[in-house]
Amino acid sequence: MKKNIYVVEDNDDIRELVHYLLESEGYEVEAFANVSDFEQKFELIKPDALVLDIMLPDGNGMDLCNKIKANASTENMPILLMSANTNALYINKKSTANDFISKPFDIDEFVQKVAKILA
Repeated sequence: MKKNIYVVEDNDDIRELVHYLLESEGYEVEAFANVSDFEQKFELIKPDALVLDIMLPDGNGMDLCNKIKANASTENMPILLMSANTNALYINKKSTANDFISKPFDIDEFVQKVAKILA
């Protein structure tokens, strides 16, 4: 059975690229441009993992990550954060994410990090 991944990324080009990369690796992917759309779907169906951008138009991916990890029913959900404007050291101190990748990212490294958090 395919693993289901939700991606929250406001940049259309990056969202489409990530969606394509993950689908080509055999994952089922749903992508959202904002937190509101994501939260509506997340209330109904929980994915196997999340890929969250940090800077979003209606929220912050790091805050969203910490909220999800603070909930007993979703605390073990694997989450990969990504950002062009934040460094890994800060992310590791301030978030509960399983991993972080800086944008622009190497495609192979991105795919490896997703596979690692799902392992």
